[in-house]
Amino acid sequence: METVVGIFNSNFSAERAVERLRAEGIPDDRLTLLRPGTSEEQIERSVPTSDTESPGMGEALGGAVGGAIGAASGATLGLAVASLFLPGVGPILIAGALGAAIIGAGGAMAGTQAGEALEEALATGLPHDELFIYEDALRHGRSVVIVSADNEEMAERVRKVLKLAGAESVDAARESWWLGIRDAEELEYEGAGGNFKQDETSYRQGFQAALSSRRRGRTFSDTEREMHRQYGEVCSARAFRAGYERGQAYLRANNKAQSARGSSGR
Repeated sequence: METVVGIFNSNFSAERAVERLRAEGIPDDRLTLLRPGTSEEQIERSVPTSDTESPGMGEALGGAVGGAIGAASGATLGLAVASLFLPGVGPILIAGALGAAIIGAGGAMAGTQAGEALEEALATGLPHDELFIYEDALRHGRSVVIVSADNEEMAERVRKVLKLAGAESVDAARESWWLGIRDAEELEYEGAGGNFKQDETSYRQGFQAALSSRRRGRTFSDTEREMHRQYGEVCSARAFRAGYERGQAYLRANNKAQSARGSSGR
């Protein structure tokens, strides 16, 4: 199974892509649409909130989860729709396969249950190390379409539909994300005596390693062994460790900013 992702500048374009994918015969249980827009008040009216977070995706995506709140539009008619509070981003709407996983047979879930359902659903092929790209898109008001293709033929059909609908690829979104923060990271690193032009590659690897859902809130020492297995000797580089620490700081800053927005909106 292969996961194909498209990132859209508008919810309208993303929903049009969902319509086209369904018209192409892509099954609903292979489709997921993520978009911002559900208010915190709607979520809090749906289920009790919880500060409890579980490991893995539960920690990355945890917090309050709402039950089905109705189809977002005609494009999602018939798809399972749920709301979820994404730390560092805010409330989002999830329609399709992941929406169904969240809702489950018993309806609304919160905390650990939601985290377990999401982790199981994402295990079908969505790379956990790419979560931060989707978060950045949602944080900036963009929408994400995720398709789990059964084979390469289906994946190619999906890629064509997404491209025609105006989607940006994950690779392009990743580069845009880095360009958006690169200047600040260069100043930070060189202010500490580093040579950013020389060390940017390993610094960026360390920064992105910290953003993986498996490592959020964990110290470098706690994750060093597993990172050595994934990245090799580059983990020993000063630049990699500096990038890792800055990645964790980036997550904390986003969570703080989101909390401030939520407080000002009440």
